[in-house]
Amino acid sequence: MRSILGVLVCSWAVLSVHGLYSPSDDVVELTSSNFNREVVQSDSLWLVEFYAPWCGHCRNLVPDWKKAATALKGIVKVGAVDADQHKSLGGQYGVRGFPTIKIFGANKNNPSEYQGGRSSQAIVDEAMNALRSLVKERLGGRTGGSDYSRQVCVGGGGGGGGAGKQDVVELTDDNFDRTVLQGDEVWMVEFFAPWCGHCKNLEPEWAAAASEVKEQTKGKVRLGAVDATVHQMLASRYGIRGFPTIKVFKKGEEPEDYQGGRTRTDLVAYALDLFSDNIPPPEILEIVSGDVLKKSCEDSQLCVIAVLPHILDTGAAGRNGYLEVMLKMADKYKKKMWGWLWAEAGAQMDLESSLGIGGFGYPAMAAINARKMKFALLRGSFSETGIHEFLRDLSMGRGSTATVGGGALPKINTVEPWDGKDGELPMEDDIDLSDVDLDDLEKDEL
Repeated sequence: MRSILGVLVCSWAVLSVHGLYSPSDDVVELTSSNFNREVVQSDSLWLVEFYAPWCGHCRNLVPDWKKAATALKGIVKVGAVDADQHKSLGGQYGVRGFPTIKIFGANKNNPSEYQGGRSSQAIVDEAMNALRSLVKERLGGRTGGSDYSRQVCVGGGGGGGGAGKQDVVELTDDNFDRTVLQGDEVWMVEFFAPWCGHCKNLEPEWAAAASEVKEQTKGKVRLGAVDATVHQMLASRYGIRGFPTIKVFKKGEEPEDYQGGRTRTDLVAYALDLFSDNIPPPEILEIVSGDVLKKSCEDSQLCVIAVLPHILDTGAAGRNGYLEVMLKMADKYKKKMWGWLWAEAGAQMDLESSLGIGGFGYPAMAAINARKMKFALLRGSFSETGIHEFLRDLSMGRGSTATVGGGALPKINTVEPWDGKDGELPMEDDIDLSDVDLDDLEKDEL
């Protein structure tokens, strides 16, 4: 009796250590180290049992599961995970009891729950039904992949539509370093799991924010997404413990955890702060051609234009003083992505006329919304305080506006750019009086 009991104890110990299946079975033993390679990255249909060696129902299932695996060999893959030993896999796929059977079909990251009987025949029948569904989906042109990978541009590439999920860059083990770490952009990266409810709630907000941030920062800040269940090396490298986890990557710096809100507004506001913290102030451009005015005004929500006194009136030092004030204001408002321009008084008379500049003296300033063809004039002083109050009121929708004269951007003269030097008075030609008879002039006067 004792010897029989000893054998049973030894057998139980072996089962506890080695699980319910052996390498000689047609059931593939799946672990944390091979699951991604064998199942997630496979094109095959998989039936996977999550079990615990101590579970009575799991032990009862073993002969039928083996028999089904043999019958389906070469047609459908049949595997088993000791979820007691590989708890992370069980948690990843929401396993709450044993045995749990999941079907990994077209979308490996979102398996379906097996609801059929536990006999080998029932398992085979359900597998064949799932196989027919998979083939039908493929005939219809549908493919697998993560929730984002079906809808976003891989590695930041192009794509039609121009908005929403197409602006979320799918990041992978293969393209992450090249795209994020070696690129010049600032990145907000979401590490997600397809089965995660919070990730699904975040998805539309993340997609909407991606489009808005891409447009407002002209691609200098991007939003990406990593399916951490597929690209486990990336998740491990950055210590991902829960989903979704959002990290901020700046070139040459250690990544930071994002701790802000999860709405589109929160994400966009944070991204714009990142943008403004990492860009130089916009350049103050002299209006030397129509192309300069058109590009700056049509590419920006507003373009701020100063008409500065003639160089003979201020000299280089005086002009540079005005430009320095503009540069400080451009830096203060750089998050707005406005255009900043200047012209010398009298050089662009059509522009001055269309904006009503000149009557208040120089320097003068106007802000143009080229989309609406509306403008506002600086009524205060041309100083940091005066310009700040002017632009602050415009940002808040205050202040009076008028229509640009003619309802379109005016004609711009092509002029030579300022060389940075003081002005010089034009040279007057000397008058040659050698051939003038002064005696004759005196006689005429008499």
